[in-house]
Amino acid sequence: MELFPPQCSDADRDRLVSFEHATVVRLGGEVALRGLSWTIRQGETWAVVGPTGSGKTTLAEALQGQHRLAAGTVCWPLLDRLRAAGHPVGWPSEIVRRVAFKEEWWPFSYRRHYYQQRFNFIEPHDDLTLDAFLRGGTSADDRAISAAARRLGIESLRPLSLIKLSSGQIRRARIVKALLARPEMLILDDPFLGLDAAGRDDVAALLGGLVRDGMRVLLITRPDLLPAWVTHVLELDRLAVRWQGRREDFRLRMAAEGPRIPPSNPRSTSGSSQAGEPVIELRDVNVIYGGRAILKDVSWTVRAGERWAVLGPNGSGKTTLLSLLSGDHPQAYCNAIRLFGRPRGTGESIWDIKQRIGLVSPELHLYFSEPLTAAQTVATGFFDVLTYRRTTPGQDAAVRELFDHFGIADLADRPFARLSTGEQRLVLLLRALVKRPPVLILDEPFQGLDDRLIGRARDWLDHCLRPDQTLLFVSHHPEEIPYTVNRRLCLDGGRVAAID
Repeated sequence: MELFPPQCSDADRDRLVSFEHATVVRLGGEVALRGLSWTIRQGETWAVVGPTGSGKTTLAEALQGQHRLAAGTVCWPLLDRLRAAGHPVGWPSEIVRRVAFKEEWWPFSYRRHYYQQRFNFIEPHDDLTLDAFLRGGTSADDRAISAAARRLGIESLRPLSLIKLSSGQIRRARIVKALLARPEMLILDDPFLGLDAAGRDDVAALLGGLVRDGMRVLLITRPDLLPAWVTHVLELDRLAVRWQGRREDFRLRMAAEGPRIPPSNPRSTSGSSQAGEPVIELRDVNVIYGGRAILKDVSWTVRAGERWAVLGPNGSGKTTLLSLLSGDHPQAYCNAIRLFGRPRGTGESIWDIKQRIGLVSPELHLYFSEPLTAAQTVATGFFDVLTYRRTTPGQDAAVRELFDHFGIADLADRPFARLSTGEQRLVLLLRALVKRPPVLILDEPFQGLDDRLIGRARDWLDHCLRPDQTLLFVSHHPEEIPYTVNRRLCLDGGRVAAID
């Protein structure tokens, strides 16, 4: 059966798209959404919420016509009206643009790059700049491109290589590119991921301006981050609709259900009462690109067993700082940095450092493109690589133990590429944990996770880390910080603003 019939009867002229008892399946027959009855009307702005793996991204893909309909019906009155007006549109993907988590536009792919390349001095010779990315595949002139980039706050970044941009900057770039296509509907998949409170407010205001200007926007987001311009909410759970209605009614329902993430359990005994020897020592560290200082005179000592929150607004230098510690940044060699008691540049290899560190970050996620199962992806954490390595029975048991603990054993043998974004992020968190390293660097580790999984992961960090394991934890959401974190490093403008 075709997913989108060529013509729909349209008694209700306000309808844009309408699903009736629809069951959507993927290639091969796997059910992706079941029993979906939902209508978007002119003047409505919907947010789609739901737990990890509930079908949010699949719904966005279905709106673009990417999946097949196995039962029920779906109509696109908006598409029919455009055809009747003489517009040569044949498929929803021609009028709907989706800004997803990962960019795979044909002239640019993370598969052609390695993770450490984003920290190099020299631009890769075969890479695209942001400017070329925005120009590609659009008929918009420079004036329009400049105006859209300026509106989203990335105009000054246009000369930079795409791989040098942060995940938040990349997300804004994708929004700009989508806007340049002048879509009839814009779907934004978690546009607030990785943004601090001020950044979230800024992006929400920018998108609100688009809505007021007449852009039809569908937002996929966390239920606690609903902007005021959202009028309706669709809540998915287990590939089906759990609730739908007006935003005000959803907020009342949320308030009645209590805290979004359960309070931390204070009974943890995993923390060390007395810190050990220094594992990280920085003295007056500076990182400079093209004459611009990213880090300025940063001094910081971290001891074995300590639990740190690394805080600061977007652009404060957190990711650069952590890249110096994980062995990924070449400017570590021209600074006074000691890791595990040894100065950088005294004969140690990057693999010597990585063997003692577990790392997860939003940027690292972009580079996982090998055809691995979820369990194989976690197992790469033993070897600090992004490709398959043969494992021992003991390593396999450690992987399965983590899947069982987090209640996702059913995902272990599924292809990593077929998981939802949130499921992929959880798998990469398990990858950082699996070898029980001396130091854990968790940069926004809970992005894309639902409340239940955030609580479970936070409690694992509180209760299951060894007393001698060191934790460096980055988040823009205070409620996500583990209970046992009792030290804080705050950065602002590349400088240390506070240590306590």
